[in-house]
Amino acid sequence: MTRKKIPYLMIFPYFFLYIAFGLFPVLFSLGVSFTSWDGIQDAAFVGLSNYKRVFVQDKFFYKSLENTIILLAISTPIQIGLGLFMAVFLKDFFKKTRNGLQLINFLPYITTPVAVGIIFQLMFDWKSGVSNAILNLFGIESVYWLGNAWPSRIVVILMIVWKNYGYMMIMFLSGLSSISDDLYEAAKIDGARWWSCFTRITIPLLRPIFLFVITTSVINGFKLFDEPQLLFSSASQPIGGPDRAVMTVVMRFYEASFRSFEFGYGSALAYCLFLVIAGASLLLFRLIGGRKER
Repeated sequence: MTRKKIPYLMIFPYFFLYIAFGLFPVLFSLGVSFTSWDGIQDAAFVGLSNYKRVFVQDKFFYKSLENTIILLAISTPIQIGLGLFMAVFLKDFFKKTRNGLQLINFLPYITTPVAVGIIFQLMFDWKSGVSNAILNLFGIESVYWLGNAWPSRIVVILMIVWKNYGYMMIMFLSGLSSISDDLYEAAKIDGARWWSCFTRITIPLLRPIFLFVITTSVINGFKLFDEPQLLFSSASQPIGGPDRAVMTVVMRFYEASFRSFEFGYGSALAYCLFLVIAGASLLLFRLIGGRKER
C-alpha cells in the first residue's frame, strides 16, 4: 500500500458512517415523502399529494405549528434573558465561587429528559403536587395543570426554561470572557455606571452570541418533542395533552409516522418542518446578523 492511499484509508470510516447513517436516511425519507407507504406493503408513488395534504387538509399541522410558535415565542426570551442575567451576575459578583455556581445552574441541561418529565409530573400533579400545595398555602385553589390547555403550556414552558437557561448562561459567559476588562475600566474612569457599561459595552459586544443562541433556540424550539411527550406520556389523553394544546410539529410527525404508520406522510411533515426551520433561520440571520454598523 502506497503512502498516498493511507490518508484516504484513515478517513474512509467517517465517510462510510456518514453516508450510511446520515446522508442515506435523508435521501431515503425524501423519496418516501412522495409515496404512500405503511412500512409493510409496497410503496405507491403519489407525487405531491402528501405535501398538499400537509398544507391544505391537515388541520392538526397548523394546530401543531401554532402551538410550537406559542411555546417558542414565550420560552425563548425568558431562557435567554435568564441565562444572560445569570452570566453577568456570576461574572461581576461571584468571581471566587463562580465555577461551583456554574455547575449547579448547568446541571438541568445535562439531566436525562425522562427524569425531567417524571419530576415535573410529580411537581404539577393535581392532587399531590408541590405546586398546588404552595398555592393552597396562600389560599389559592388547586390548578389542574396537566388537564387544561394553558396550564399545560405553562408547565412545558417552565420545563424548557429550567432545562436550557444553564446552557444559555455558559454561552454568554464564554462571550463575556472575550471582552477586555480595559473597556470597563476606561468607562468607569469616564464616570460610567454599571448599567451604562452593561448597555453600551456588554450588549453590543455580545451580539454574535445573541445571534447564535437565538438561532439555536428557534431551531431547537421547532424540534421540541421530549418535554411535552414525556409530560403526557402516562396520561389518558390524546397526543399533545388536553385539546392538543402542547402538540408540536415533531409530535404530529411522530403521531403520523409511528402511530398511524403513514411513513410517506410523516416524511412529508418532516420536510415541511425543515422548510419552516430554514426560513426562520434565514430570517433571523437577516434581522440580527445582517445589520452593519455605520
